[in-house]
Amino acid sequence: MTISLPGRYLTPDDLATLLSVPLETVYAWRKKRTGPPGFRVGKHLRYDPQAVHAWIESLMSSGTA
Repeated sequence: MTISLPGRYLTPDDLATLLSVPLETVYAWRKKRTGPPGFRVGKHLRYDPQAVHAWIESLMSSGTA
């Protein structure tokens, strides 16, 4: 599977759109610490596209995707 990664950090909305999940799911993953690692820039939450890709790959290799 080839994923085209954007050249910028992702917002929670971007991540929800990329994975076709509700925005609430992205926040639930963060709260449960089960989703891709995110970080804060001031009050803004961001995700590194490469970290998101690595998280997806780990799900696929563990069979939980």
